[in-house]
Amino acid sequence: MKKEGIYVMLNRLENLKYKLIFDSLIVGIIAGLVIVVHRILLSKLSPAFISFYEKARSNHLLIQVLFLVLILLGFLVGKMVKKEPMISGSGIPQVEGILTRNLKQNWFSVLVYKFIGGLICLGAGMSLGREGPSVQMGACVGEGLAQQTNKLDNEKKYLITSGASAGLSAAFNAPISGVMFSLEETHKNFSPLVLVSAMISSLMADFISQNFFGLTPSLYFSKLNSLPLKYYWVLIILGIVIGISGVVFSKGLLITQDLYKKLNVSTEIKCIIPFVITGIVGIIFPIVLGGGHDLIISLKEENFSLTFLFVLIVVKFLFTFICFGSGVPGGIFFPLLVIGALVGNFVGIICVRYLGIPASYLLNFIVISMAGHFSSIVKAPITSILLISEMTGSLNHLLSLAIVVIISQLTSDILNSDPIYESLLSKIISKSINKYEGRVGKKTLLEISVQVYSELENKKIKDILWPENCLVVSINRGEKEILPKGDTIICAGDLLIIMTNENNSKDLLKDISEMAATS
Repeated sequence: MKKEGIYVMLNRLENLKYKLIFDSLIVGIIAGLVIVVHRILLSKLSPAFISFYEKARSNHLLIQVLFLVLILLGFLVGKMVKKEPMISGSGIPQVEGILTRNLKQNWFSVLVYKFIGGLICLGAGMSLGREGPSVQMGACVGEGLAQQTNKLDNEKKYLITSGASAGLSAAFNAPISGVMFSLEETHKNFSPLVLVSAMISSLMADFISQNFFGLTPSLYFSKLNSLPLKYYWVLIILGIVIGISGVVFSKGLLITQDLYKKLNVSTEIKCIIPFVITGIVGIIFPIVLGGGHDLIISLKEENFSLTFLFVLIVVKFLFTFICFGSGVPGGIFFPLLVIGALVGNFVGIICVRYLGIPASYLLNFIVISMAGHFSSIVKAPITSILLISEMTGSLNHLLSLAIVVIISQLTSDILNSDPIYESLLSKIISKSINKYEGRVGKKTLLEISVQVYSELENKKIKDILWPENCLVVSINRGEKEILPKGDTIICAGDLLIIMTNENNSKDLLKDISEMAATS
């Protein structure tokens, strides 16, 4: 690349913050509108299917029609998955793969097929969540805007992250969680640029969403009392149980995916299987249909017995495994929250009956367990605390929430359970044909944060054995930008701006990230 091209790239980096404000605003608006339309259509489609299941219970002819429709829908979704493999599953691992330069996608194709495929699967009542598709569709909007406006490769990553943040924000009316999730889980970087862009997109998407769906939190719990400190010992038990449940969930998803992979059948048949199972569940046990929003709400209104709760937990586990493992478009966000709530309710009833915990705190077990379950599976503790606080509209439980989150994640770590989205991404990369290949001769910029006790900390730039074909062009230390020289000492907390060739960026990002990570 010519020196003039490098100069243009560095000059654009200086003014990038102000350009990102406008671009992120546009991404937030478009992504918000896309997710709002998706939610509105889903709110019309889901009741229609539920009514279909109810009528089919007492009509044998209608049962035949029902399963014929489900088989045709499964075949259609299978065709879409075969044509565009990047729409399979949640979509969050795919976004992570794009940001880490392991995967590539046709943003428009993915956006259209994910929108339609997710609508069909979720509308039919599969045990899947809308948040994964929302994150991926938002990321597609960000990538699409970047391509249409000829953004540089590093600028595109910011807009993809902004879109992902907007997608989650609009899906759950949880703007702060949308920002934190995009930073903690997808981008894995807390630079000022990505923070500003993600915040703007998330807030704008939430503003649009609230204009259609109102200000009420997604899972509003109006009567949630603070758990007294004298009962905090029970949180240890709850955290351990929730952590174990999270491990079962993660392992079950991965095992089910492997079982589907071993089936010597076409993609279409694999997608038809969960549709048929959904039809059976819809007729026999409809309470577990869908992601589970209504089921969570019913926990605070109904007094389910321990036996019925246990059956609900087992069926919801298996139903989620069957649906998600098949590879149909849909996320695991809401199902894992639902299972966490069910397990928390089960443990809470036992504690009330046999350990002397007042029944007035039973709701606390439900709410706290959702955060713990999320943290034990996704390994994003900050997001889990913020998400449940925003979704429930209550801040009275932050301390107890944090305790269960920490204990459940530690339990999951002790049992050697990896973050679910990283595990899913590894599977996608191993079989994907959509692998990222940077353009030869084109430059790009990488952002890498230096952690405490890393290999780079307190070392001069000239004393570090850098990988080939990379150049440290800038160091951001707080609000201060440092132009690096050979004697410049790298400190913990520094944000390194590194230039490299696009075709080397994937391996270089991995190598330097390992050098900058806590050893």
